[in-house]
Amino acid sequence: MIDLGNGYHLSTDRAAMQLDAIHAYLTRSYWSTGIPLATVRTAVANSIGVGVFKQGAQVGFGRVTTDRATFAYLADVYVLEEHQGQGLAQAMVKALHEHPELQGLRRWMLATSDAHGVYARLGWTQVTDPAPFMQRHFPDVYK
Repeated sequence: MIDLGNGYHLSTDRAAMQLDAIHAYLTRSYWSTGIPLATVRTAVANSIGVGVFKQGAQVGFGRVTTDRATFAYLADVYVLEEHQGQGLAQAMVKALHEHPELQGLRRWMLATSDAHGVYARLGWTQVTDPAPFMQRHFPDVYK
């Protein structure tokens, strides 16, 4: 665990992640409303994750899905509302940027509707040419 000050600690230890807490937030988030706990369990197990904890409770989370060679997708980054504004999301993303298994990748991607400023401060930019990118999107999968 890394001490972030003010009683907050950061960890990338998969065993430290509190699936019930992660699920409780994600199921009410705009990007995965109603996501099943089993899906969260599988996603966390197959990703490199980071969490922020205060007094033993998980108050933030983020994860990267990756092949660990060329590509990474940053997803599910959140900080509980009462803990926002303290740089915790930035600390988690920086920890993922610096993770030893995520060095030398050709491209990182993410999608956000409301946190562009957080990511811009960490060196992220908007896709300059979206023409090559395609997607298969299933917006109603959890409903």
